Amino acid sequence: MIPLAQSPEWRALLAHRDQLAPRHLNDLFNEDAQRFANFSLSQGKLLVDFSKQRVTADTLRLLTQLADARDLAGFLRRMAAGETINHTEQRAVLHIAMRADGHDKSYSVAGVDVMPQVRETRARMRALVDALRAGKIMGASGKLLRKVVNIGIGGSDLGPRMAVQALDNPNQRPAIEVRFVANIDPAEFATTVRDLDPAETLFIVASKTFTTQETLANANAAKAWLAAALGNADIGNHFVAISNNVAAAEAFGIAKERCYAMPEWVGGRYSLWSAIGLPLACAIGMDAFEEVLAGAREMDMHFLNAPFARNLPVLMALIGIWNIDFLGATSLAVLPYSYQLGLLPSYLQQLDMESNGKHVTREGDAVGVMTAPILWGSAGTVGQHAFHQLFYQGTHVTPIDFVVPVGDAEPAQEALVANALAQSAALMKGKTADDAEKALLAAGRSAAEAARLAPHLACPGNQPSTMLLLPQLTPHAMGQLLALYEHKVAVQGCIWNVNSFDQWGVEYGKQMAREILPKMLAGTGNFDASTAGLLAAIRAGRK
Repeated sequence: MIPLAQSPEWRALLAHRDQLAPRHLNDLFNEDAQRFANFSLSQGKLLVDFSKQRVTADTLRLLTQLADARDLAGFLRRMAAGETINHTEQRAVLHIAMRADGHDKSYSVAGVDVMPQVRETRARMRALVDALRAGKIMGASGKLLRKVVNIGIGGSDLGPRMAVQALDNPNQRPAIEVRFVANIDPAEFATTVRDLDPAETLFIVASKTFTTQETLANANAAKAWLAAALGNADIGNHFVAISNNVAAAEAFGIAKERCYAMPEWVGGRYSLWSAIGLPLACAIGMDAFEEVLAGAREMDMHFLNAPFARNLPVLMALIGIWNIDFLGATSLAVLPYSYQLGLLPSYLQQLDMESNGKHVTREGDAVGVMTAPILWGSAGTVGQHAFHQLFYQGTHVTPIDFVVPVGDAEPAQEALVANALAQSAALMKGKTADDAEKALLAAGRSAAEAARLAPHLACPGNQPSTMLLLPQLTPHAMGQLLALYEHKVAVQGCIWNVNSFDQWGVEYGKQMAREILPKMLAGTGNFDASTAGLLAAIRAGRK
């Protein structure tokens, strides 16, 4: 395949960028009274508005031509067919099978139908969740288990943690309270369990290999915490494992029937739909969890079947590439206007940056263009009083995704929605120095003072943004939203020709930690000058 930056489609986009560069978003709206209708798209009840992106119909036409040239259609077929598209780890990438209904659609890996395995895991999850929520599972002392603590990290933590907070009903006490521990810092474990009764607490240990350093450290802390309170009682009833290493889980003290496997063809950051979603199912119930799956499945079918020009994940991905590689954007801000979605940016950081934070192609050559953006953000309206200043008057092109569950028409919710709409519009329109000066004069400032202050009040505008509207933050809508972002990332990886499904950089960091720790404990070892100096300073400080 011809290098991306040398392809005629890429060069055509560069030429188009140069033609479009002088035009402000205000110009694009003035030229097209139907711009919202022409650049927004619905899928189910999800509406996505791209009209405030710095694109025209020609931009989208050229971007879809790029997708065709990079054989995006073939990539989608290979993924859905269970082919080994994660070529460095020799794995299929079939997380879409985990949310299939099991009847209307079949998925296979290496010629083997995987749906019986999917259905069996789902049925086992339902049995545990239903029994737990019905008050039928007791711990070692005979008390009912009413609290769940999930111990994991990365994909075994970020997805379920985010979704539990998102789908929690703040006005009701949950049937089962679910908490999370991920950090190897013992302060997180201690803080999480300090007001819990060990006799009523169930731990879910989530580690595909059952060797993850942070997860095992916290699992052992949980075992010690239980033993200190319950003595010699059988504390195995207080553990569930989500792991493919059943032997290691059993050696830890978790019964085989309490172990839930995770298919090798599901990557960690794509695993919320598998048994990794067990804490979410405990929190919201298995029926609601299956609604999350149904929402994702609806987005899957749209993604696999809609033409690229009307395909939400494809358009979102292509516009992202336009912003990164042609407009020079180095970051993407995701701003959910919902307190409950406050962890969405953290979840998407792993999904996007771990997937496409790559510098070589599938063939091992330099990509030659910029890949994944730095993804960041927080819940609105808090950020308006912090980092939005950079959007308005800074020097960066910063594309923004506004994620807005519309909710009911009551005053507080209307204020939240109004803020999201206002930020999006103001960042697009901007304010000229002349307009600022006129406003100052109208407010009674002197001509000299108005002239002096006007440049400081001016905002260039022209900041690109996408608005994603959900009617309500329901389990179904949650599934739609997360699947949309998953597929966006996969499309971008295909266009850039990187493997979105491995994470060798992460593995290298873990390897370094495993090498340094025993040497630190022993007080020996050869290190680079910086690490050696830092260790010496640490030891001196401790003395």
